[in-house]
Amino acid sequence: MKRIITTIFAVFSLSLMNAQEITDALRFSMDKLNGTARFRAMSGAFGAVGGDLSAINVNPAGSAIFSASQGTLSLANYNVDNDANFFGNSTNESENTFDLNQLGTVFVFNEKSGRSEWTRLAFAINYENASNFDDNIFIAGTNTNNSIDNYFLNFAEGVPLDLLTLRDGEIIDELYRFLGENEGFGAQQALLGFQSFVIDPLNPDDPNNTSYFSNVGNGPVEQEYSFVSDGYNGKFTLNFAAEYQKKLYFGVNLNIHSIDYTQSTFLFETAQNPDSFINAIAFQNTLRTDGEGFSFNLGTIYKANDFIRLGVSYESPTWYDLRDRLVQSVRTLRTEGDTQITENVSPDIVNFFPDYRLKTPGKLTGSLALIFGEQGLISLDYSYKDYSETEFRPKNDAFFSAQNRAIDDLLTDTSEFRLGGEYRIENLSLRAGYRFEDSPYKDGETLGDLNAYSLGAGYNFGLFRIDLAFDQSSRDAKRQLFSTGLTDSAKMDITNTNVILSLGMNF
Repeated sequence: MKRIITTIFAVFSLSLMNAQEITDALRFSMDKLNGTARFRAMSGAFGAVGGDLSAINVNPAGSAIFSASQGTLSLANYNVDNDANFFGNSTNESENTFDLNQLGTVFVFNEKSGRSEWTRLAFAINYENASNFDDNIFIAGTNTNNSIDNYFLNFAEGVPLDLLTLRDGEIIDELYRFLGENEGFGAQQALLGFQSFVIDPLNPDDPNNTSYFSNVGNGPVEQEYSFVSDGYNGKFTLNFAAEYQKKLYFGVNLNIHSIDYTQSTFLFETAQNPDSFINAIAFQNTLRTDGEGFSFNLGTIYKANDFIRLGVSYESPTWYDLRDRLVQSVRTLRTEGDTQITENVSPDIVNFFPDYRLKTPGKLTGSLALIFGEQGLISLDYSYKDYSETEFRPKNDAFFSAQNRAIDDLLTDTSEFRLGGEYRIENLSLRAGYRFEDSPYKDGETLGDLNAYSLGAGYNFGLFRIDLAFDQSSRDAKRQLFSTGLTDSAKMDITNTNVILSLGMNF
């Protein structure tokens, strides 16, 4: 019984080594500007403005600002452009997609009798693609420090050779699955390195050997690394809000989140040393994550007078239940005498990891809006969010405990500023905005500060309206190729550009 418990614990802890890391936690924790064209044209500075279906994500009291029921549909063209520099070599890759970014409606009920101090109620249903995960990165250069061999060596250290050796009649698929079920992710990586001849045991005649060496010759290696991802974080919101004495607005959101994310990484490495036993290595990993989450929002808006509005809101943590699946393969080209041999280690196995939970940090927002009658407005939002409160669960798992300590050591609290303005000329509205967000990392370099600006226009036809927006954000980053072994980083310049079209209708 003791042996079984130890095995289950090892699988639960070690098998997750490749899947849940800080970058994954941030991917599902960080906010992206999404929603209607009007909202995005003003960089999301709507906390005290309201009257927009995407504004309820900042402050749920905003739906009670609507004077009549209406619906909105928003389509977006999403583009991400990645410039990378790796050991002095520059590359560029981009991704362009088109999606349904927002769809929702709000129902407004005005109190007409004059007998109640609660003068308006609002109920809204809204869907947004809160995060578009489509991305494409290509990194290439001559690495004078590390080969991918160090990745396999790190995992193989301490693993008995006997565990990595095929029995008579046994195939790679069977041994790879056995190791995953009984020894964990690290032993699987050791198997891939050993069976593809990237590494060999120091003492091949000793089944208890636990030390290994690399078959990649000394010297620089040419490396090409590609990262392709797709998916979404969909957010479905039920909103309730009320207006009190035409001055105070209160609101609440109940949010259901749905994640579907796939990433594929491919590393191709060629040795420049002509005497290297291993000439080339191709290593591919495909990870899929899906799950569901829940969060809520609370907010209030105070209309001090016809000119000034103040808002404050709270966004709760999002509690996710997530599932991961992983597929791996390694292919190598080696030289034995005058013969070149290709080795293909591609287990026909999908690693299903144990379900886990992720709690993202909450957010506080304070807002100020200056309303210039029918002529326009200026709005400012400030948000505070502490990424060090991100947490993997269960907390008593050894690996999650280590990851949570790393999150606390590496991540920090952030401030976000959003400034937006709108100027109306009869039925035409002109809009612009600016957004700044601190880096969530203490070093400020792993992922840099975000700067963004936006422009837009809209025209109100009475029953219908049409809005168009353009927004662009940029930030620097350092992208580490692997979490262990091959830990060299590429310097990244990331630019995200969006064009959004919204169609609205009053009813």
